[in-house]
Amino acid sequence: MAVSLSHVSYSTTFTSSASKTTVSGPSLSPHSIKVPTFSPLTVKPLNSSFTPHGARAITIAPHATSTPSSIPSDTSTTTFHGLCYVVGDNIDTDQIIPAEYLTLVPSNPDEYEKLGSYALIGLPSSYATRFIEPNETKTKYSIVIGGANFGCGSSREHAPVALGAAGAKAVVAESYARIFFRNSVATGEVYPLESEVRICEECRTGDVVTIELGESRLINHTTGKEYKLKPIGDAGPVIEAGGIFAYARKTGMIPSQSK
Repeated sequence: MAVSLSHVSYSTTFTSSASKTTVSGPSLSPHSIKVPTFSPLTVKPLNSSFTPHGARAITIAPHATSTPSSIPSDTSTTTFHGLCYVVGDNIDTDQIIPAEYLTLVPSNPDEYEKLGSYALIGLPSSYATRFIEPNETKTKYSIVIGGANFGCGSSREHAPVALGAAGAKAVVAESYARIFFRNSVATGEVYPLESEVRICEECRTGDVVTIELGESRLINHTTGKEYKLKPIGDAGPVIEAGGIFAYARKTGMIPSQSK
């Protein structure tokens, strides 16, 4: 049965415990409609110390007492110069550091150095020139140049750590697996720089190159060519500080270890 509300008066009472506001109107006839009283939902923050195994997602909020003067200097004058080592596409973390060496603990100085001695040892035999010579612990190639999807595979932090421990300062690739890029910034071991063209096809292992971060460019002194790089952006000061925790301490986001 259709009911017309045009000639029906109504009365409604709404009470909010948060604002103590009451809204009322004329009584509803012939029937009374009651609206239940409710309070706004209160959501308590989740207090849990659980962190998924292997995950190290970190959110940093600015410290109330931090000042611009406490922030590490930018990378406008940072320059790397040396020999380059060229690899191709899809260099995965097993090639950068095979799983059998993941038992080495980077926080141990001796094992850190040993980890570096195995950097890029997983490359196939088609790479006639090795990144690190036999019986050596350091590489003579301070800059690695790669193709697309560099650092794909597992999420192991040992990959950028091994490159840094070996003596590499930067990797220049066409593109990166996100986890490798993130781990490079978090550990502060190497600068993961992106090229705008396939530099890996125009450089050869042993070429003498210079990277100028401030100008975002790579100069190949052997060929005389220059290449534009994508700016490192806000990741630069974090890497320069030595990683995300070192950066947080320098900027006052977390207490320094000396306190």
